[in-house]
Amino acid sequence: MFELDLRSGKPIYEQIVDKFKELIINQVLDTDEKLPSVRELAQQLTINPNTIQKAYRELENQELIYSVKGRGSFVNAISSKVNPHKVKQMEEELKKLLTEALYIGMTIDEIRDVVEQQLRNGGGSDT
Repeated sequence: MFELDLRSGKPIYEQIVDKFKELIINQVLDTDEKLPSVRELAQQLTINPNTIQKAYRELENQELIYSVKGRGSFVNAISSKVNPHKVKQMEEELKKLLTEALYIGMTIDEIRDVVEQQLRNGGGSDT
């Protein structure tokens, strides 16, 4: 399904969350599609099932998936309504990232290029 970077400083569960977000946003995973069980994915990725469970919990908190007791986890429909609280939160995160990018010496054109590339990729990574 996907690969993880075990040498990355980013926690594995966050990498899993990001990969699933990318697959959902790019509609590789359809609404109501069943996700692999915690055990299946843990075996496939050769990582601790608790890590998968933590990622699934985070995806559920972000309302990207839902769970049905005894049946598994499924992709939630992408909401068409805007959540003002989440928009405000995202704006704050973007402001911090932009400030940091400028601080490390990125130019406005470089930042614009990164944003445009991400928009062309549907928000996913370009790897």
